[in-house]
Amino acid sequence: MKQLLEFIPLIIFFIVYKMYDIYMASGALIIATGLMLVVYYLRYRRVEKTHLITFLAVAVFGGLTIALHNDVFIKWKVTVIYALFTIILLVTQYGFKAPALKRMLGKEMELPEHIWNRLNLAWAIFFAICAIANLYVAFSLSQQIWVDFKVFGLFGATLAFTVVSVIYIYRYLPKEPTKEDKD
Repeated sequence: MKQLLEFIPLIIFFIVYKMYDIYMASGALIIATGLMLVVYYLRYRRVEKTHLITFLAVAVFGGLTIALHNDVFIKWKVTVIYALFTIILLVTQYGFKAPALKRMLGKEMELPEHIWNRLNLAWAIFFAICAIANLYVAFSLSQQIWVDFKVFGLFGATLAFTVVSVIYIYRYLPKEPTKEDKD
């Protein structure tokens, strides 16, 4: 449910873009992201830092896109968010010796420290690649191709990388005792 909620603003952005234009879609994205924060808070009684960072970036870059009637800002938003996530992951791992992914997911799963470090670094590299890919697509190809890439390409890549990450960490998760082990 949580993950689905996070992609609703992106879906709304895409639909409004197809029906109207990038400026209406940017406004819809700002509103939908703000509503997602409210719904998330009402449902879970907290707001994730990543959601707050995303909302602030959407509000600033989407607002600039609308106010200045220039799509360059909304295109930069994607790269800025991915770059921020890259920096956060790297700084927490190498600067604070406490990977952000472990802080976020450590309560839900137990992994050896070196696996948290590898996973954190892998996601940092993934986000950096996404940031660079977005720059290329946004400023080398048409707006239509960029929107499709933003909605389907980056979403698909994130989904695929999540699956690969889960497969990678699965073997390191503590095994639940089976009924035979208990006897």
